[in-house]
Amino acid sequence: MDFDWSYTVTAMPILLNGLEFTISIAVFGIALGFILGVLAGLSRCSHNKILYHIAGIYIGIIRGTPLMVQAIYLYFAIPVMLDFNLPVLPAGILAIGLNSGAYIAEIVRGAIQSVDLGQYEAGTCLGLSKFQIYWGIVFPQAFRLMLPSLGNQFIISLKDTSILTVIGATEMTHQAMKAVSASFKTVEVYTALALMYLLLCTLLSMILKRVEGNMKL
Repeated sequence: MDFDWSYTVTAMPILLNGLEFTISIAVFGIALGFILGVLAGLSRCSHNKILYHIAGIYIGIIRGTPLMVQAIYLYFAIPVMLDFNLPVLPAGILAIGLNSGAYIAEIVRGAIQSVDLGQYEAGTCLGLSKFQIYWGIVFPQAFRLMLPSLGNQFIISLKDTSILTVIGATEMTHQAMKAVSASFKTVEVYTALALMYLLLCTLLSMILKRVEGNMKL
């Protein structure tokens, strides 16, 4: 077959229409996931049995089901049960946030439990409260340990936005599928799509490495 590779340039404006949607979902979804992950991770390290088990149920459900199913359930099933309409953008952000939060929770839990017990004892000897020990001594050290894993999860979540085309999110993959339907330039359009995701993930990776490097100073 003859491929018109110049069409990858023609397809770029079409894909750029979905870029803003993709970035919006990724940024707000990852931010929500980080907040949920920190809260759930701390709960899994807590001696409070209620918080411990609630966080465990949340992590178990999310990690035990595919993101695609979670997005479909959030967008189609829950609004029917509660009788309300959920716009695509909030549904996408919520899906990415809930999904990434469960994995970030385990990253946070592992990092906190990796901090030497002597740090807790030192804080107690100084007369600090548990809150002060966690946020002033333990968490800053744990954050440095979790940075590489957090970076990987952020990149995964960025790529996972492509799955949200299943609920009609007009992100880049959705726009690419529309372009292919209109032009039948399958290879050209999807090559352009792959290059855009590669560029986004590379830029995010560079930013995260810079942050990680600064944290080590």
